[in-house]
Amino acid sequence: MRPVVFVEDWDRKPAGVTAGFTTRSGGYSRGPFAAADGQGGLNLGDHVGDAAGDVEQNRLAFFQQIHSDVIFLSQVHGILVADASELKRDTKADAVISDQPGKVCAVLTADCLPVLFSDVAGNVVGAAHAGWRGLAGGVLEATANAMRAKGAGELIAWMGPAIGPACFEVGQDVVQVFTESDSEAHSCFVKMQNGKEGKYLADIYALAKRKLHACGIEQISGGGMCTVTDTQNFYSYRRDQQTGRMASFIYRQPQS
Repeated sequence: MRPVVFVEDWDRKPAGVTAGFTTRSGGYSRGPFAAADGQGGLNLGDHVGDAAGDVEQNRLAFFQQIHSDVIFLSQVHGILVADASELKRDTKADAVISDQPGKVCAVLTADCLPVLFSDVAGNVVGAAHAGWRGLAGGVLEATANAMRAKGAGELIAWMGPAIGPACFEVGQDVVQVFTESDSEAHSCFVKMQNGKEGKYLADIYALAKRKLHACGIEQISGGGMCTVTDTQNFYSYRRDQQTGRMASFIYRQPQS
């Protein structure tokens, strides 16, 4: 898989919108932030203990590959949505939207679910970081609402690489958070056996689909890549603890 992968499996994605995600390969980071083969890793997170100079080089390489600079959010597992045109360094938010060509919306993850949004006309785009707390709190709904407030029409969504349903072990407290507001969400959890009392496997993709459907988004693509099991391509906090971060990004292409 290439260091930057451009999304091709997104049904109805407008031709004027570019979307993609990064892998752990093709950068300058070393140690726990390296690629799977021990070569330089493309860690884009500046808050995980990696050498600042390596992260800076990684970000510059990423910017060059997508032909645009990016201001990254300071993610806090909440539901605040920022506007890409107003971003400043360390803006605290877990989603970002834009109706301006060339303004990149990006989120960093290493098991949490990145969700990219666009309207079918390609006039408004967005990206959301959805760990289970943000997902339960309504970060996807908040992103959709903010896009509609900017004039977005029919919305579509794409789910990027995240912890898969065979790996996401959670407790009864997480099950309760989701089922209190949606009793049918219980179908997204499988009770674990083998002595793991009170533990469940959660399907974050299925949970996100329920949230997206509930806010009127029917066309949902992606959701088939597991960060934990695909050691070759992805960083995973659940798997490795100290690890890097990958970006999922979307932007309207600049007008020529």
